[in-house]
Formats: sequence, structure tokens, C-alpha cells
Amino acid sequence: MFGWFQRLLPKSGDFFRMFERHAAACVDAADALAKLTRSQGDAAQWVGKIRDREHAADDVIREVLFTVRRTFLTPFDRGAITSLIGAMDDTIDEMQAAASAIELYEIVGFEPEMQAMADKIVEAVGLISEAMPLLRDIERNGGRLHALTERIVKLEGEVDLIHQAGLKANFQRHRTDGDHIAFIVSREIFKHLEKIADAFEDVANEIDALVIDHA
Repeated sequence: MFGWFQRLLPKSGDFFRMFERHAAACVDAADALAKLTRSQGDAAQWVGKIRDREHAADDVIREVLFTVRRTFLTPFDRGAITSLIGAMDDTIDEMQAAASAIELYEIVGFEPEMQAMADKIVEAVGLISEAMPLLRDIERNGGRLHALTERIVKLEGEVDLIHQAGLKANFQRHRTDGDHIAFIVSREIFKHLEKIADAFEDVANEIDALVIDHA
């Protein structure tokens, strides 16, 4: 009954559009990160694009936080809104951290496992982007949202496995050649990529919580 009553009341603040704008920024950043790890074109271009998209995402999260304070009736609990956008922002923040590390260490060649992790990140962020418009009618789209989050969580597990395999191969390679600095730098990049996967799993968990509460 309360849900029906809520739908009759006027709302201010298009949170759904804000979620979708933030997700679009994440998609662009993930695509740039994948191109960066494959050394496609000018690395500075892709680092710059990731940084630009992260700034755009920051603008969105500020808008969300400002609007949620001023809106009488929100589509979800205020805590759920801020938790979801916060988890999404962690994802793009970790992408920027990865790009900054790549720039700092002047990495020009990337191991196959890094490229595979970046590809999984692109897929996961695409699924998050697909999920955002579905939140507009969460009751009708609950099944599809659950399927998307299930796949996102599985992708995080796949990234973990690639991460472990990449670290092992990296350790064995540099144990043989004695290049300890190269090992440390590669390990750092692997760590940043793995953190992105942890962040998109958090987004999936936030979406799942909404589905449980509202679908």
C-alpha cells in the first residue's frame, strides 16, 4: 500500500538519470583503460580520458548528494541512493588510480593477464550500465537485475583467478631474470586492477539490496 502511495506523490530530483550518467562515465573510463593496457594509440590520451571521466563522475555524485538532501520523497531510501552512487564512484576512482600508476611507472608493455582483467572490467561495467535504467521499474525488472548482478559477481571471481595467475607468472618470470623492480611495479598494477573488480562487485551487492527491498 505504501509503495502505491509513494508512486502517486510528486518527486523532485531525477536520481535515475544521475545513476545512468555516472554509469556512462564508468563505461567510457573502462573502455579507455582496456585500450591503455593494449597499448592502442597514445597512452597519455587514454590516461587523460580516464581522468576526465572520473571528474565527470565526481560532478554527478556531488549532484546526487546535493539533491538527496533537498528532495522530500526519493525513489529509494536515502541511504540506499548514497550507497549505490558511492559504490559506483569507487569503481571509477579505482580506474583512475590504475591509470595514474601506469602513468607514474611509465609502463608501455602489459602482460596478457592485465589485458584479460581489463576486458573483464569492461564487461562488468557494461552490465552495471545496463542495470541502471532497469531501476526505474525495479518491480518489473527484478529478475533481470538479479541476473545482471549474478554475472557481475562471477566476473569478479574470474578477475581474481586471472589476478592470481598473473602474479604467479610475474613472480616466476622475474625470479629468473632477477628484475625485482619490474616485479614490484607489475604487482602494483595487478593490485589496482583487482581493486576495480572488488568495487564493481560492491555495486552489484548494492543493486541486489535494492531488488530485495523493492522488487
